Amino acid sequence: MKLPTVALVGRPNVGKSTLFNKIVGKQISIIEDIPGVTRDRIYQEASYNKKRFYLIDTGGIDASKLDFNEEIKMQAEIAINEADIVVFIVDGKEGLTANDRVVRDILRKADKKVIVAINKMDVKEAQNNLYDFYELGFDTYIPISGIHNIGYIELMDAITMNFHEQEETEDSRVKFSIIGRPNVGKSSLTNALLNEERVVVSDIAGTTRDSIDSVLKYNNEEYIVIDTAGMRKKGKVFESVEKYSLFRSLKSIDRSDICLVVINAEEGIMEHDKHIAGYAIERGKGLIFVVNKWDKVENTTIQEFEKLMRAEFQFAPYAPIVFLSALTKKRIHTLMPEIVKVNENINREIKTSVLNEVIQDAYQLNLPPSYKGKRLKIYFTSQTGIKPPKFTFRVNNKGLVHFSYERYLENKIRENFELEGTPIVLQFKNRSGEEE
Repeated sequence: MKLPTVALVGRPNVGKSTLFNKIVGKQISIIEDIPGVTRDRIYQEASYNKKRFYLIDTGGIDASKLDFNEEIKMQAEIAINEADIVVFIVDGKEGLTANDRVVRDILRKADKKVIVAINKMDVKEAQNNLYDFYELGFDTYIPISGIHNIGYIELMDAITMNFHEQEETEDSRVKFSIIGRPNVGKSSLTNALLNEERVVVSDIAGTTRDSIDSVLKYNNEEYIVIDTAGMRKKGKVFESVEKYSLFRSLKSIDRSDICLVVINAEEGIMEHDKHIAGYAIERGKGLIFVVNKWDKVENTTIQEFEKLMRAEFQFAPYAPIVFLSALTKKRIHTLMPEIVKVNENINREIKTSVLNEVIQDAYQLNLPPSYKGKRLKIYFTSQTGIKPPKFTFRVNNKGLVHFSYERYLENKIRENFELEGTPIVLQFKNRSGEEE
């Protein structure tokens, strides 16, 4: 189900990041009392009263800056193309400014619901400036204080008024997204799988701007293929359309069960390929590396390139690697069986008795090191989740868990159970009555 999107916009230093962190419930946006600290857009899934939505924190729009036009273009791109609701944050303490009017002009052109949040209402000056903001000409104004919790409930009620509680039946079909840098062959791969020219293909990097969903039938099962815009590395020249494309790609990853990270065999492995794979792993998605344009490679064997891949992607040794050419369709038949296998693995459930036997054997085989005369004890292990598989260990003191021993336990689980292509989560909890 598609989640609604809420964008926080406004000029610099009006309190967007403070409000963003409050809504998502954790410190994600950097907060400094310096205009322009939030340079790039940050987004996160949030919820309020069982209503889930995406929240975007944006850089401030400042008409006094030389690069003002590009900044405006970026913010307008967010508001118009992404947000279902725009929260326009203004500074009650400073009062209405020329920059606020610039933001207003951008938002007026967008056919979106706009809520004006008048921030910093905990100070006396803001009370005096309150009614000046009605000049902006929007329908909804809510006085708030992001720091002191004034008006928060009223604001969230207004934002989520027409959102639905997420109780609808989810689409049970397996969803996989095709992600990667621009021009690695994502659209060609989608076309090859679908066997039709469903997506515009071009040699120009960044041709695919939005995410496109298609239905693929394989072995009488339906799969949803999500083709995404190229995820270009952030740099000094990072146009608004690229920021927009990156955001769309991140949302596509969130909607996926499995991510295919496409590598351009001609160009070789780039640093940003690792970042893209990292996005998928952070979100707990199944992972398959697809080395595309293999028909263009000479003087290198699959074994040699695979060895290079394993060296470069040491953080994902569990991910299968598929070599193919989307253009010629050579070896394209090897991809879908891997997707089927990885889907089984991200949903794999392991019997508690068998899991405990494996963990206790691993523990006896290699006892954890003692620390200040104390040694980690593992009493009981159970699987507590899927997509990705999650394992909870009941221990005497979770503070004694060293990262190297955690990695050892993960390796033992992978050795004994079929979990290729899926990250796994290990959680340690103290047994009731033990040390915290």
